[in-house]
Amino acid sequence: MHIWYEGPVAIKIFYFPPGQMIGDIDNIIKPIIDSLSEHIIKDDNQVVRVTAQKFEEGQPASFSDPSEVLTTALTAIRPVTYIHISDNPFGEIQ
Repeated sequence: MHIWYEGPVAIKIFYFPPGQMIGDIDNIIKPIIDSLSEHIIKDDNQVVRVTAQKFEEGQPASFSDPSEVLTTALTAIRPVTYIHISDNPFGEIQ
């Protein structure tokens, strides 16, 4: 199934590694965005904002009002990657 959205998007990526992360956070961004192309979005040039953060074990991860999906990611067995795609890339960063 292909769900193509053709407008601009923002992507939020939270990575919860099982321990100390090996490598840099930027190394996981491009493969994730590339995997969305032609499936969720038509092309990766639609991405106008990317927010990415890693949450290694022992680091604080405080969210004021996490969604049900993010709550599931927070309590899941690691590693977990949470991805949120917004069709309002010019709105307030949350």
